[in-house]
Amino acid sequence: MKTVIKDRESCARLAAERIVELMNRKNDAVLAFCGGESVKILYKCILCYYNSGSVSFKDASLFLVADYAGLTEDDERSCKNQLLRDFISKTDIKPENCFFIDEKNYSSYDELIEARGGLDLCVLGIGTNAHIGFNEPATQYETLSHMQKLTDKTRREKAELFGGEALVPEYGVTMGIKTLCRARNIIVMAFGESKKGPVFQMLYARNDSVFPAAFLQLPMNVLVLADEAAAELL
Repeated sequence: MKTVIKDRESCARLAAERIVELMNRKNDAVLAFCGGESVKILYKCILCYYNSGSVSFKDASLFLVADYAGLTEDDERSCKNQLLRDFISKTDIKPENCFFIDEKNYSSYDELIEARGGLDLCVLGIGTNAHIGFNEPATQYETLSHMQKLTDKTRREKAELFGGEALVPEYGVTMGIKTLCRARNIIVMAFGESKKGPVFQMLYARNDSVFPAAFLQLPMNVLVLADEAAAELL
């Protein structure tokens, strides 16, 4: 696991450079993106490369890491619609090569990933309780894609997006810990003071189920991109 501490824009540019380099080396790469605030700046950086003609996604496959359960198809707060709005609709990636985890397909999601050759690169954020995807504390390493009851802490974290904690969905659907750790390359983006504890736990806690992100100590190729606030305890 390698950690780079820079300002947010520099972190996003570095992540975008890694993605562009992969796509130019392997034009049919299989990517996985999470939702949330951390990746919005990344999408903007990738689109700068795309709009300059430096990269194409027309042969790539893209998987969504996690989403909220129970939202309507047109709910703009879903991670699916964020990805469609901020990335897919603005590039040449083919809709038939984009896959979105939901309540109907999560049990076969790992089979879809394997059918595409496995994940070449997965981009993750990290929750304030060190969850990755929606893998909450107590999730075991062997877990594959599944439906996950969200903790009260996670629901409080998402309260502003939904207009109050009571309105946050009780469940999410997510790639499992083992699904994520199988990715050949992983980038974790962590910004802000609220992430300083989780980042420390990811790097230094025991790789057990108490802090799910600590399981990322196990894969070989993990890059953590954090701003100074998120890296304060390192």
